[in-house]
Amino acid sequence: MLKQFITYLGVILIATSCGNLSGPKKPENLIPKDKMINILIDARLVGSVNGTNKRFLEDRGYDLKNYVFEKHGIDSLQFAESNDYYTYHIKQYQDIFDKAIDSLDRLKEVLEKKQDEEQKIRRRKELDSIRKLEKVKDSLINSEKKKIDKEEIKAEGVLAKPLLEKDTLPQ
Repeated sequence: MLKQFITYLGVILIATSCGNLSGPKKPENLIPKDKMINILIDARLVGSVNGTNKRFLEDRGYDLKNYVFEKHGIDSLQFAESNDYYTYHIKQYQDIFDKAIDSLDRLKEVLEKKQDEEQKIRRRKELDSIRKLEKVKDSLINSEKKKIDKEEIKAEGVLAKPLLEKDTLPQ
């Protein structure tokens, strides 16, 4: 009899605990979708900061753990409640997430283009520097040749052909 009672009680508890399938209630301070997209973008960017950049930002006074919350004027509880709500309503959350990923992809493309342009500019500057150095080198060589030519003209007939070993007489 006691076993049956425990079994029935277990079934009733399981049934009532599974009865709340409507999901979390909409929070009063629900973060709007557009703002949630921006929060997710910023959270991803802050999360991708590597060790060197992280130290640089922290030395400048940025609190990376709370940066996103402070930037968007929210607190962690508001974010958690909104995230729970959107997570339960998967279609809305998928839409938010897709837009965040699209924005990050576009940002990546823009940054890669900018990086390529900066690299091209850097290469042009390096080539210009090399060309300038070559011009200076050529002008120095030309001035040295002119100097030597002038000295040869002044001392014409004074320079003698050096004696080579094969020109010497055999002994």
